[in-house]
Order: sequence, then structure tokens, then C-alpha cells
Amino acid sequence: MEVKEIFEGVYRINGRLATENLVKGLKVYDEELIKHDGKEYRTWNPYRSKLAAAVLKGLRNMQIKRGSNVLYLGAATGTTSSHVSDIIGMDGTLYCVEFSERNMRQLIDVCNTRVNMLPIFEDARNIEKYAEDVGTVDILYQDLSARDQPELLLLNGGLLKRGGYAYVCIKSQSISIAKPPKQVYREFFNKVSKNFQLVESFDIAPFDRMHMFAVFRKK
Repeated sequence: MEVKEIFEGVYRINGRLATENLVKGLKVYDEELIKHDGKEYRTWNPYRSKLAAAVLKGLRNMQIKRGSNVLYLGAATGTTSSHVSDIIGMDGTLYCVEFSERNMRQLIDVCNTRVNMLPIFEDARNIEKYAEDVGTVDILYQDLSARDQPELLLLNGGLLKRGGYAYVCIKSQSISIAKPPKQVYREFFNKVSKNFQLVESFDIAPFDRMHMFAVFRKK
């Protein structure tokens, strides 16, 4: 079995993407558990995780690493966020903001098994409800289906340290179905350019269509 670390805490195992399981023996979704040399890894499905898709599509700047403090907007049921939890390890903290009550019930179950994941049942527009608890973070991860995605990045970017990185899944059809996706992406970049420098961006098809994955650095 070949295990290769491609980013800190991110591995390829016989060609498949994986993270080392923070909680041995426990799955979060339908991932496979692989044991090798005393460690346990969880396979990371790019069709279930946009961050995994981004890695496979050639992501170059992976600043999510051991010890990172991360604010995750749109944590849903905990699929991608659980892999982020694996990557940052026990020295990092993952603040998981989710507004769907149904998703939150599942997310809480995941957080109960992972002490570095903290659930926040709140709308990402109501930053004042969680800003004090979160403080300043190293990484902002945004995966929201909303028309005001750029505004939410700017709002929550206030909790990101200067020079920190934002990983954003830009969902063109959520912002506007009347505009071509390329125009939506261009307008998004323009709206946030005063506060954020675009580091890299690319589509993540075939894993998700009409989605742009973008990495920004806070100015």
C-alpha cells in the first residue's frame, strides 16, 4: 500500500484522497476506513466534498493545516468539515456555522465525537451572534447557497486575520440564474477585491458543475 502526504494532513492512498482519522473507528458518512502502519485513514470523496474536488483539480495553496483555527460557513452535515477536523488536529479549532435545523442535528452528532469541532446554529449574516466566541481565525471556509455570497465573505472576513486565507465555493446559480457563470464569478471577484487578493480559482467539474472554487488572501 502506498501512502503519500500531498499536503499537511492530506494523503493519497493508492491514488485515493484521504485524511488521517481523528477519531479511530468512527465514520462520518459512507467513507472507507483504511488502516496502515498503526494509523487509520478516511477516504475523502470529491463528489461529496468541494475541498476534496479542489485538491484533485490542482489546488496549489493549501493553508489549512495542523493547528489552524478555521471558521466554516455552511458546514451542513459535517462531511467536508470532518475532514478539515482531521487535518487541523487537536491543536486546531473548527467553528462550524450552519443555519439548517435538519443539517444541524446531524452536525451536532459529528461534533460530539470530535472535540476540535464546535457547532454554531446561526445564519452567517448574524455575525454579531458568534463573533465574540470565534475571535480571530487563520482560515475562513465558505460554502453557502445564497445570493449575497460576496457580501457574506466580506462580512465574515472581519474575523479573518490579516494575511489569512479564505476558501470559497462560488455557486453561480445561487447568485443569479439570469447571468452567465463567468460574469457571476467576475462580479464576485470585483466586489471583494478591496479586501481580498485572489490567489487562484478554477472550476471543479465534473465533481460539481457551475461552481468556482476560489482561494483568497486577506489584504
